[in-house]
Amino acid sequence: MTQEQTAVDGDWHRVHPASPFVRGWVALVAIVYFFGRDTFERALQGRGNIGDNFNERTPWLLAGGGVVLLLALGSFVLSWYFTRYQLAEGYVRVNTGFLFKQQRQARLDRVQAIDIVQPLLARIFGLAELKFEVADAGHSAVRLSYLRLAQAKQLRATILGRAAGIADGSETVEVPEAPEQVVLYLPPGRLVGSLILSEQSFFIVLSAIASVLVSVLTESRAFILYLIPAILGLGTAYWRSFNTGYNFTAAISPDGIRLRYGLLDTRAQTVPPGRIQALKVTQPPLWRILGWYRIHVNVAGYGEHHRSEGEHRTMLLPVGRKPEVMMMLSLVLPDPGTADPERVFTAGLTGLDSGAGFVTTPKRAWILSPLGWRRNGFLSTDTALLLRSGRLWRKLVMVPHQRTQSIALRQGPLARLFGVADLVLHTTPGPVAPRLIQAATEEAVSLFDQQAARARKARKLQSSEQWLAQLPPAAMPAPPTTHAMQHSPTQEEPDHG
Repeated sequence: MTQEQTAVDGDWHRVHPASPFVRGWVALVAIVYFFGRDTFERALQGRGNIGDNFNERTPWLLAGGGVVLLLALGSFVLSWYFTRYQLAEGYVRVNTGFLFKQQRQARLDRVQAIDIVQPLLARIFGLAELKFEVADAGHSAVRLSYLRLAQAKQLRATILGRAAGIADGSETVEVPEAPEQVVLYLPPGRLVGSLILSEQSFFIVLSAIASVLVSVLTESRAFILYLIPAILGLGTAYWRSFNTGYNFTAAISPDGIRLRYGLLDTRAQTVPPGRIQALKVTQPPLWRILGWYRIHVNVAGYGEHHRSEGEHRTMLLPVGRKPEVMMMLSLVLPDPGTADPERVFTAGLTGLDSGAGFVTTPKRAWILSPLGWRRNGFLSTDTALLLRSGRLWRKLVMVPHQRTQSIALRQGPLARLFGVADLVLHTTPGPVAPRLIQAATEEAVSLFDQQAARARKARKLQSSEQWLAQLPPAAMPAPPTTHAMQHSPTQEEPDHG
């Protein structure tokens, strides 16, 4: 029986033998280059043949390099031999280290999200890293580097199946990978357009105009040279955004929302339903021309410990039109808790009420936010609290009631003078920071009490951590055209902004 077939039998298993070489190939190249660079450089420069380049130090350098290389290879082999994983008793465990041993484990019912990551070299060899997050895990998130791609997919399906409750944790058979339905694909042209119309492009144009004016006024071109580091940094940011957003695809399946993206390094994320703690829809000023939005989310385990890559891991939609935003909202919150979700969420996205019922900043405090006081507001449905703000940079934040961890009221001296206050909701760390801006003091205090009560009630009514315990393994979630949002993902609507 193969390793792929026995990976869920409760025994300990090793990762792929090539794993340490995929992780440490840079170290091997560095060793070879350090000890052989002099000889290779002389040969490349044509200063005699390789045999003429030998001197008294060369044999010792080569011998030393050979020893270091053998030690590195030996450490790779030992690292592979002592890296094992086990899936049993409702836990996934990973043992590593031959001098300093370490075991990491995670409860399956606490799994927040699972990623399959393929760096370029791993893709060449058909390998993948399985990485899954648990609540408050931080840097201790469990990683399996590397498995064959098919094995990683199968193991992910088994972990999600057991975590979701569609498979008994005591089973020794694999759970088949759940079927999926692709609901969104991001065309490369739209991705490029979103980068061109992004905030950083706006500031690049302003900086370029300012540089030209300063150069003309001072009759010196030296000032432009100071922009070169900034241009290089922005170019890197553009490439990173394009590389990670390329081929973005969203699909739904019984085990969660599946996101795939990447040009060179690819990633396949699976975010289980109900694991999203908060959601933010934003619209930069230039995107209003084409009616585009982006969506960020907070997911436990994706917080501040992953700042280097968290911006893209927490992106639920890099750029999309309103129908696509509505469809993604229906996946995150299947029950919007309101009889007219189309009107409510449209008012939240555009900032225009149309009778939706958002409570906004009182007119007496308009001077604190001359442009945005009519836009800043809140609305509570039966299942979530919606917070909107901004006139130029529009923002809608949505927090399911059961995900509210704590609440705080804040009021500075100027806000106290005008009788307004801010309400801050705390969830797991991430790009979404829920905050109600400049609400009337009496309304903020009332919302403080009501939201605390709603959160307590929602947590009591929350079902088991096994989010699909009542569904059969082959069950597919309803397509995004359900009555929950009364909206088709392909239906085009004019942007009311």
